[in-house]
Amino acid sequence: MAMEIAATASRGLLQSTTTSSTGSISGSSRVLARFSEEKRLIVDKLELGALRKRSLHLNLRRIAPAPRCRVATTEESVQVKDAPKKLDLRTDIRNLAIIAHVDHGKTTLVDGMLRQSKVFRDNQTVQERIMDSNDLERERGITILSKNTAITYKGTKINIIDTPGHSDFGGEVERVLNMVDGVLLLVDAVEGPMPQTRFVLKKALALGHRVIVVVNKVDRPAARPDYVINMTFELFLELEASDEQCDFQVIYASGLKGQAGLEPDALGNDLEPLFEAVLRCIPEPRVQIDAPLQMLVTNLDYDEHKGRIGIGRVNAGTLSKGEVKICKPDEADRVGKVSEIFVFENFAKVPAVKVVAGDICAFAGINDVMIGETVADKANGVPLPSIKVEEPTVKMSFSVNTSPFSGQEGKFVTSRNLRDRLYRELERNLAMKVEDGETAETFIVSGRGTLHITILIENMRREGYEFMVGPPRVIHKVLNGKKLEPYEDAIVEVPEQYVGAAVDLLGKRRGQMLDMQASELGNTILKYRLPTRGLLGIRNSLLSASRGTAILNTVFHGYEEFVGDISTREQGSLVAFETGQTTSYALCSCQERGQLFLGPGVEVYKGQIVGIHQRPGDLSINVCKKKAATNIRSNKEQTVVLDAPQDFSLDDCVEYIEEDELVEVTPVSVRMCKNPRMARRGGR
Repeated sequence: MAMEIAATASRGLLQSTTTSSTGSISGSSRVLARFSEEKRLIVDKLELGALRKRSLHLNLRRIAPAPRCRVATTEESVQVKDAPKKLDLRTDIRNLAIIAHVDHGKTTLVDGMLRQSKVFRDNQTVQERIMDSNDLERERGITILSKNTAITYKGTKINIIDTPGHSDFGGEVERVLNMVDGVLLLVDAVEGPMPQTRFVLKKALALGHRVIVVVNKVDRPAARPDYVINMTFELFLELEASDEQCDFQVIYASGLKGQAGLEPDALGNDLEPLFEAVLRCIPEPRVQIDAPLQMLVTNLDYDEHKGRIGIGRVNAGTLSKGEVKICKPDEADRVGKVSEIFVFENFAKVPAVKVVAGDICAFAGINDVMIGETVADKANGVPLPSIKVEEPTVKMSFSVNTSPFSGQEGKFVTSRNLRDRLYRELERNLAMKVEDGETAETFIVSGRGTLHITILIENMRREGYEFMVGPPRVIHKVLNGKKLEPYEDAIVEVPEQYVGAAVDLLGKRRGQMLDMQASELGNTILKYRLPTRGLLGIRNSLLSASRGTAILNTVFHGYEEFVGDISTREQGSLVAFETGQTTSYALCSCQERGQLFLGPGVEVYKGQIVGIHQRPGDLSINVCKKKAATNIRSNKEQTVVLDAPQDFSLDDCVEYIEEDELVEVTPVSVRMCKNPRMARRGGR
């Protein structure tokens, strides 16, 4: 229809120009003006038709049980020197990543796919969220590191990459998307698209990946699949997806029960509809098998016996054992030797002799290989473009522990130990940066958010490191003489009776309201844009203001002009007056000054933060005072009643401290204290 309208317009233009060739210049101008008006009307009709077509997308999808999926394009981003132009089709492989907002069920769905692919024995005991192999991931219930696995369905190998859902670990998602040809976008059937959904979908669409939308948790009582699909389709339009990408397949599923279907109220007994959609809609890899070897290292693993293991997708040629070239754009090449090759099969690495282009594999033998480097043919190989991720927005200072209790609980306490560990983190964490600080004992660590850096702190603590960290600070930029700072979009879901408190709190943090609407669940959804500085420490304040009912989600927006000072904490701290052991007698009188962090019988030192002052400004208190012993007998000892101390986690401590405060981190304890250097400066 669009072609017919365009042809009619062209014929009209030819007739108009022929008729006006013998006429005056003014006649030609009138014809051109009339044609411009007709062209504008035609364009408006085309746009209206496109919108109507897209609006019918959902209804048409529900009618057709197996929607038509676009055939894979014949272009592949492979840069090989003097390579043949012919692309080979690997019909026996599919490469896909599972992306979603945090807690939308990615890892649980992968568990169901593994079970139904007969990866485990029928009598084998399998724990939940088997892909979350890290202890910290299991404790927090989130995915931190991306992981590879593979299953076989109807003779086709499906490489699956489970990705993190939290915005602070977006760097993990950005780099693994280079290995796949399509993605499964999971959306919660109740919450719908969330901030991180927008971030990961934007990255996938920019790479031209095909998307299968999986509406997960449709078995929840408050599920609203039609609303979720409409919101997801609007998100595709906002991100300027192509017509082929907007024509996405929709699968309704319950990852926990291992069921999927083409209708929300007609789920099958297994995930077969999802597997069929993957084979039908995810494009087959189109690669150059006969070209020189090219493989971009996208992830790293470590084995005690094999050493460092590089993981990536073979973009061209064939990877086999022997000498290869390790190269990177604008850097010197070097030669390495691949000693072992593995492919992913049924939740395990299986040794292989060679791997042909299009497949995802791992190799050992090159102990200095880094993420972003290209493993290429020794003679004719050239590097692929390096992996680029977004810049960090928050930084924190790491320093040697200088408290009176230093060296008592940690194994690695020197600046050399701290430096080696921080720079070793850069080998696989591309979104993080480490710089030397003002002194030899201080290092500046930059990340995508406070959680990004806090996970590193927790891992180092469990490894036996002892150190101190400063408060999180945002990273500023200067552009055209203007100071810029990072901004984030925050979506707060809060009950109606606490909307006023939430709005007041966000307003004090220099937030600008973008939208406010009532959800179908009876809550109010607030959308704000505010500086990243305003979000530091806001989570606990928001929970306190809403009696623990508010839900906060954020995503990075960009850099905007600096807005001035922001007050993030109104109350001061209670600081220990002397070193010693806390007593019930002293705490009984101290608890009237504010909320305490500890109980009796705890060792403290002078300058340690022991509580929150109920008023602005810090207050020094004596929590070690003992009751004076006398020779006067009393008939009854005074009963001491103490309030329960407030238990602060590592994340809470990092959010709480201000510029003149530090967090002391050891394998056993997490303490807060005043920065002695700042105190000396103030004393002068």
